[in-house]
Amino acid sequence: MMRVVAFGGGHGLSASLRALRTSGVDLDITAVVTVADDGGSSGRLRAERSALPPGDLRQALAALAAERDDTQRTAALFQHRFVPDGRDHSPLDGHTVGNLVLVGLMEQLGDPVSALDHAARMVDAGGRVLPMAVKAVGIEADVRGADPRRPETLLTVVGQHAVAVAPGHVEAVRLTPADPPACPEAVAAVEAADWLIFGPGSWYTSVIPHLLVPELARAIVASPARRLVTLNLAAEPETWGLSAADHLAALRWYLPELKVDTVLADGAAVGDPEPVRRAAESLGARLVLAPVAVADGSPKHDPGALGAALVPVLGASR
Repeated sequence: MMRVVAFGGGHGLSASLRALRTSGVDLDITAVVTVADDGGSSGRLRAERSALPPGDLRQALAALAAERDDTQRTAALFQHRFVPDGRDHSPLDGHTVGNLVLVGLMEQLGDPVSALDHAARMVDAGGRVLPMAVKAVGIEADVRGADPRRPETLLTVVGQHAVAVAPGHVEAVRLTPADPPACPEAVAAVEAADWLIFGPGSWYTSVIPHLLVPELARAIVASPARRLVTLNLAAEPETWGLSAADHLAALRWYLPELKVDTVLADGAAVGDPEPVRRAAESLGARLVLAPVAVADGSPKHDPGALGAALVPVLGASR
């Protein structure tokens, strides 16, 4: 069985996990998830209960849920969000059931990993979900043009949500604290992995944060595993102005020792492949082009197509 560790958060990681789970390859999957979210339900629970933000962890669990009616029903319950019904405001408004369940389990069991393992059994997850750090972290970025009235001014934008939606150009991103304690089980999974997979996902707020946890970064560099980067299909607000090649350069900027074996991209999304090929080669990687987008033309990965593209990559010899 091939041991795969996938890093990220949000919808990008969910697409990657669904692709891995349905690829037909015999895989031992571990999702290592960012814990910097400070918006929405996760942000409220983080502030009110001093909990790890559960939203990205919940999405990973739902993506790995077994394809049975009962487990898919439980996964759908985890994803159910309470919405205002037009009457008086309720404290439940905006929360998802899974976020509340995860925070409840964390409080009951006193350990986020035990809570996630228990929740994984509830959906018979085809893999393990772990936080990248055992404490919630913050993200802040130096953004040029965050204030449209002063397009040349460099400002510090604080908070994952604020960074994700800030206008302007991100020039640097960092975690607070700068040396958060890595999840020991995540470090162990990296050390034992056959493949490490980065992306797709929000580059500065979901992918790169894993490279900024010092203990986790050291494990990524030292791991004997091969490394795959899956590129996004379109720029997001936090990466406006960055080409596909620039996304790869950003990985090297934040972890200069990082070596990559394969870069997977959609040919239609990257356009001229040569700059991307050169950027991949600078990381030691070969570029693989495959149609991995959904058929309606929106910039979303199709899990089935992505899974099909992953099969020959994961089975390739060194």
